[in-house]
Amino acid sequence: MRVSRDAVRTKGASDVGVEVAVHELTKSFGRQTIWGDVTLTLPPGEVSVLLGPSGTGKSVFLKSLIGLLKPDKGSIIIRDVDIARCSESKLYETRKLFGVLFQDGALFGSMNLFDNIAFPLREHTKKSESEVKKIVLDKMEMVGLQGAEGKLPGEISGGMRKRAGLARALVLDPEVILFDEPDSGLDPVRVAYLNQLIVDLNAQIDATFLIVTHDIGTARTVPDNLGLLFRRQLAMFGPREQLLPSQESVVRQFLNGRREGPIGMSEEKDVAQVEAEMAALEARGGDSHNGVGPKGASGGDAVPPQLEPTEGLPERQGARRRQERVARMLHEFDPDTAEAIRASLPDDLLAQADSGAFEPTQGAGGRHWAPEPDAVGSTGRGSTATLPRQGGEA
Repeated sequence: MRVSRDAVRTKGASDVGVEVAVHELTKSFGRQTIWGDVTLTLPPGEVSVLLGPSGTGKSVFLKSLIGLLKPDKGSIIIRDVDIARCSESKLYETRKLFGVLFQDGALFGSMNLFDNIAFPLREHTKKSESEVKKIVLDKMEMVGLQGAEGKLPGEISGGMRKRAGLARALVLDPEVILFDEPDSGLDPVRVAYLNQLIVDLNAQIDATFLIVTHDIGTARTVPDNLGLLFRRQLAMFGPREQLLPSQESVVRQFLNGRREGPIGMSEEKDVAQVEAEMAALEARGGDSHNGVGPKGASGGDAVPPQLEPTEGLPERQGARRRQERVARMLHEFDPDTAEAIRASLPDDLLAQADSGAFEPTQGAGGRHWAPEPDAVGSTGRGSTATLPRQGGEA
């Protein structure tokens, strides 16, 4: 989909999406813990994806980020404001930094697309109708909906409703955009178009994106950073170069879309069952034997190419920032992971890393929950296969 450059928001060189820092966040409903001690940083201007089996609280996490749900403990820091503990007035102001694309678009059925997209402007700003019209038409052009202003949501396809919801999320020029399963209900071709649109938008507006999805093809090709929720905790979060070749069993199972591994229909499996499945998988040649699996999964350890912006659009600065951060982190990885990462980095950054031009990284730099390979089975849950407890910052 071609995005008009005339519709792009004008941004200064330092105008980048805001960082979102989450620390030890825990959320429960009654006695049921949804997830606990979640710590991650969404680097500014980069695209991050949050994965996880159904029912692990991914949508709950998004609602917590914008203050619709209050966590039991922990913090969510955005521009020095902890939205988990701030006043209602501070929360109201901070929410203006966000745009949200809901699963079904969440459009008003009785309003045409123009009025749906204009709604946040009329509700939260004092702009004149002429200004509202210009902004709405610009955003509709950005998502490829020009000429559809008068249509009702019930008169358009699911893909068009998603794009209309995205246009509405963009009208206040947010610095953080949240996508709650944007691919749900779409066929693979529309998912491919939507993925390209997301990459193109990030290249143009340099906002911080967080996408919740089950689509493994999206997870392998779109984001700069990947996270995985599993068994009421964050199993891993970090740059794509770290997660895609990861040997962590639950990460490999999810990204390769296979039955063998810790994730079961009821999420937990007996240790002996997992060991038998993994032995059988290795006997068949491991993940590389699987080829292409469901929903875009593909086996192997290689880091697949990342989706690039449409020709004619600017280079995506978030991708370049991530690559530089990863190059600085090369010394932190085991040799096999480092080798897979090196194959995906630009030559100039590799040369700087090899020459010692980079200073060692300080703190996590957007990467948290590095694996503890010797922690398997250490949580003492008897006959249930357990994910290693991932603690601390790198």
